[in-house]
Amino acid sequence: GGQGRRLKSITKNTTKPAVSFFGKYKLIDFTLSSLSYSGISHIGIITQYEPYDLMSYIGSGSSFDLDNADGGIKFLTPYQTNKDFVWQKGTANALKQHMAFLNNYNAKYVIITPGDHVYFMDYREMLEKHINSKASLTIATYKPTGEDLSRFGVVEVKDNRIIGFEEKPKKPKSDLISMGIYIFNIDTLKKYLKYSDVLVDFGKDIIPLIIKERKDVFSYEFKGFWRDVGTVNSLYEANFHILDNMNSFVRTHIASLIYSRSLNLKPHILKDGYAHNSIISDGVISYGEINHSIISYSCLIDSGSYIEDSILLPRVKVGKNVRLKNVIVVEGLVIPDNTIIEPLEVTLIDSKYFSEGSEDR
Repeated sequence: GGQGRRLKSITKNTTKPAVSFFGKYKLIDFTLSSLSYSGISHIGIITQYEPYDLMSYIGSGSSFDLDNADGGIKFLTPYQTNKDFVWQKGTANALKQHMAFLNNYNAKYVIITPGDHVYFMDYREMLEKHINSKASLTIATYKPTGEDLSRFGVVEVKDNRIIGFEEKPKKPKSDLISMGIYIFNIDTLKKYLKYSDVLVDFGKDIIPLIIKERKDVFSYEFKGFWRDVGTVNSLYEANFHILDNMNSFVRTHIASLIYSRSLNLKPHILKDGYAHNSIISDGVISYGEINHSIISYSCLIDSGSYIEDSILLPRVKVGKNVRLKNVIVVEGLVIPDNTIIEPLEVTLIDSKYFSEGSEDR
């Protein structure tokens, strides 16, 4: 996961996998929890854009039970050689630059996965099908509902074999998309990474080439919950989909399987404060009214304020007599007293919003 430009100011100072989700989580939690559950203990995290928040948050990986001595988490950052400074041009090019990490473990199979999607997967099931089908590459696929398929890589499948792949097509030929999760045989991966100085990206360049040249590329269709939260609207919708389906989320035990680095601070609803059908996260202090909203950790909501159908990212301070509806408020923002922001459509609120003014205020 990288800059995430479509999330606008949410990722101005942090990489997309470090973005807060559903109050207490970060997007990277879902991938790391899936890896931990699957018993995968040799993990490299490739970073480039604004990595400090992510690296500081993950640390040794102890919150995810991934801090083992024989493997664990390694951060794979850009570096300087005796010839050049190695800057990543794309996802495939980035992995090629860290072949020493793969070679160090003599891996037979490599799982490549984004760190910025919301899902939970047992990768062992996908690996088993990869081995049994004698594939050189297996791609996790998914059938989304109500999504704009032109945002994704769309795959064509026949008898579980992938026969076509097109990245972000204007006219999709299928309703099946790539989740950006790949299992490679190491020999296949090394062969195609040789081209990655020119064919720099997996989805755009390498994957279509492999499918064109080989007949042993298979689909693993994932049936669980999955969301790509690459836009402001999709981030908002994914948060509220879980809030509005909490019984299902808890009943399938997904909630208990997602690890996170918790602050272990109790939230407090004080005096005339009230919360209904909402998520109130660690360290929140609220004197106001909260309805159908998600309040991330360490937020402060002062008296007389009312928040509805909104998401406050971490460390937001809401002044007195504020009204918020249909908004996402970026991390650390201070909302002045007596502010009213109630747009008809989902709106991202940051410091630029106040400097430019708004008809909604």
